[in-house]
Amino acid sequence: MKKRSRRQFIKESSVLALGSIALSSNAGNLIGNTLLHNAQFSLPPLPYGYDALEPHIDKMTMEIHYVKHHQAYINNLNQASHDLHFGHTTLETLIANASKYPDVVRNNAGGHYNHSLFWTLMRAPGAMKPSGALAEAIKTTFKSFEDFQKAFADAAMKRFGSGWAWLVVNKDKKLEIGSTPNQDNPLMDVSDLKGTPVLALDVWEHAYYLKNQNRRAEYISSWWNVVNWEESARLYELAIK
Repeated sequence: MKKRSRRQFIKESSVLALGSIALSSNAGNLIGNTLLHNAQFSLPPLPYGYDALEPHIDKMTMEIHYVKHHQAYINNLNQASHDLHFGHTTLETLIANASKYPDVVRNNAGGHYNHSLFWTLMRAPGAMKPSGALAEAIKTTFKSFEDFQKAFADAAMKRFGSGWAWLVVNKDKKLEIGSTPNQDNPLMDVSDLKGTPVLALDVWEHAYYLKNQNRRAEYISSWWNVVNWEESARLYELAIK
């Protein structure tokens, strides 16, 4: 079999992604307010264009990640809803009670929730550090912002296989760094890491493979340039109330 070039691979992936899945025109609300409407979850609107995060995250990766991967989690969750007869159940309820549902619900509800949060925690390149209460909490907990970055990147790098890195507010209202496998998150009752997320990083290869191939460290380093610190600070202030 003739080996495909990277250009051919990217082109074929893009055609598959854009041709097989249509975006929902009625995107619905973001996490927390997402309800089944006629047994259907829907894709939340992306807060920016596919090319807004370049050169740090390329347009094609963003488009495929959003249109193909996130939509697939929603499609699978809607099918599970139909098969298992959830009724009008919030996404947060499914997440909080993950142990009570089959893996198809845990994986796909997690995938929908995690990605919905992830999109909001990025923005066009801007401020490289947080400010206000979050900045002070990071300094208090990790000694410096640079030490925090190292610890967070370390959690992301050491997550074996696919998963997520997180900064959470734990039950003691303190910041804590950790990671979860697959599409688990710190709000799930099955998670070893528990807390309210204020920062999240997708370390599945589908988040970076077109641009960075298997170079996860390169992806993590680039991602710091597009962190939406304003949203992260807002989530932190809500979590410590």
